Amino acid sequence: MLSAVARTVVPVLGRLTVTTDPSAVLAPGSIVAANHSSLADPGVVLAALDRLGVQPVVLATAGLWRIPLLRGALTREGHVPVHRGTEHAARALEAAAAALSAGRVVVLYPEGRLPLRTDPADHAPGPFRTGLARLAAGGAPVVPLGQAGARRISSGSTAKQFAGLLTAPLRRPAVHVHLGAPLHLSPDVATATAEARAAVTAAWRTAATHLPPHRR
Repeated sequence: MLSAVARTVVPVLGRLTVTTDPSAVLAPGSIVAANHSSLADPGVVLAALDRLGVQPVVLATAGLWRIPLLRGALTREGHVPVHRGTEHAARALEAAAAALSAGRVVVLYPEGRLPLRTDPADHAPGPFRTGLARLAAGGAPVVPLGQAGARRISSGSTAKQFAGLLTAPLRRPAVHVHLGAPLHLSPDVATATAEARAAVTAAWRTAATHLPPHRR
């Protein structure tokens, strides 16, 4: 359902384009590591992956499960709530590992939160948390995904985000997603975290080059 909604809604909000590295593969049991810059980019990522024939499991903030219209769909489709800063946070990685073992593609945002900036410009991904490295320690390939332009749909204060969503169908800003080649991370958590951030940053830089120069 969520992929279908993203497939329908995102083209209304912006002009989405997608590219992939020649060696990019979304094999069953892969982890997609994406940069996180806007409340709009999860929809952008789902729409892009849907174009590539993949309906993934997404690790998302547990607050979404408190929304009545979303709760049932999130649960039915196997998405994983992340209770950040609580004793239940580790359960998200356990559920994600089970999804990988079942052959699902799992989307994870290694930055763990949105940037605190209020401007609509794109910037390189911030520091990564260690959850991705710990999840990939089971041997799953990590596919870096960079998205650029989603902040032009929605960013800033709550009022500006709402206004951005309302006006996006008129503005239809350019949004681009680039999928990099899969990699197997180092068994060392710190090294793996650095490797993943470098790969996602490279994918983000490629995505940013596909935006109009004045929008980068």
